[in-house]
Amino acid sequence: MNISLECTEKVRCREVDLSSSFCRSVYSEIEEVGWEHLVKLDHDLMILSFQILDKKGRAHIMEIELEKAYPRCPPSISAFQEHLEKLQEFWCTLDNIDKSLWVVYPKEPSRATSCREINLGNDCFIMLSINVNDPRSLPDCGRCRFMGSDPIVNSLRKKWRRNSKRWVKDKSLVENLASALETSLPGPPDVHKNEQQVECGICYAQFLPIDEELGAKSGSGTDCTCENTSCSRAFHSVCLGDWLRSITTTRQSFNVLFGNCPYCSDPVAVKISDTRK
Repeated sequence: MNISLECTEKVRCREVDLSSSFCRSVYSEIEEVGWEHLVKLDHDLMILSFQILDKKGRAHIMEIELEKAYPRCPPSISAFQEHLEKLQEFWCTLDNIDKSLWVVYPKEPSRATSCREINLGNDCFIMLSINVNDPRSLPDCGRCRFMGSDPIVNSLRKKWRRNSKRWVKDKSLVENLASALETSLPGPPDVHKNEQQVECGICYAQFLPIDEELGAKSGSGTDCTCENTSCSRAFHSVCLGDWLRSITTTRQSFNVLFGNCPYCSDPVAVKISDTRK
């Protein structure tokens, strides 16, 4: 009985020693990589996730699963690094599209999605699926789809077919796209300006309510902006008109109200509609 207990205790001590050795090895490796790059550590230390940067400065999450025999069987990440290298051109192409063109889908483009819906102007769009293995190549029929009014779409399709032979892989996809469609493509909208003008500075809503009393203004967005560039707050002209009517210093000339911005006090003027006089 004593012999059995002694053997059990030796096994337990050996397991503790091995566990301690394992922990020290893992912590030592993390220390070498840098704790600031560690984003996840499993409770048993068998799974680790690190954030690493590729040569273009893009961040990626690399998950490592350790063997029980670690560190005698160190994990290998060579395949992961090789995979990153193969995707560099693909990611560069996506970044160029997202930076240079008006991407409407996905709303928050990521490098994990190869599809891009691009606004070509005149309420016309093109849906492209970028070839991961050959991102600069001409998208074939299955990877390219036009959307919009029939006359404009038919015209673009003719240009696409006519100019497809002019596609040069030494150029970027954005350059080739503009050349194939014989047009200058619209760039991304001014995000900051759009955000600034989305909400009315008085009612704090993007759109007016649907109401017959508002007439043509029913359901409309902001249509009046303070001309002070340091302010530039946006308003519904209906809301601003109601605001100015409540201020005793407001002056009216015909159907125009003259007063001060509710935010910066600079002069503002707004044309009032017949429905809200």
